[in-house]
Amino acid sequence: MFRHIVGLRQVCSRTFSSSVRRQVENKVPAKQKMFQEDNGIPVHLKGGAKDALLYRATMALTVFGSGFVLYELFEAAMPKKKE
Repeated sequence: MFRHIVGLRQVCSRTFSSSVRRQVENKVPAKQKMFQEDNGIPVHLKGGAKDALLYRATMALTVFGSGFVLYELFEAAMPKKKE
């Protein structure tokens, strides 16, 4: 029983170690260069099509949510008359 716990401890310490198994390319300088270019594009859209899609989806959800809130406030302020 104790052997299994010691073995599990060794596996966990190997899994969560701070050493890197493979080297990862540093992409930060390329991203910094891309975002610091003065090309007239807003910084929140410089990431490409993915950023534009996320921006439009966020704006659509914001407009829809604001409209829904106004509708619900109107419904709460003007309750239906009971006959």
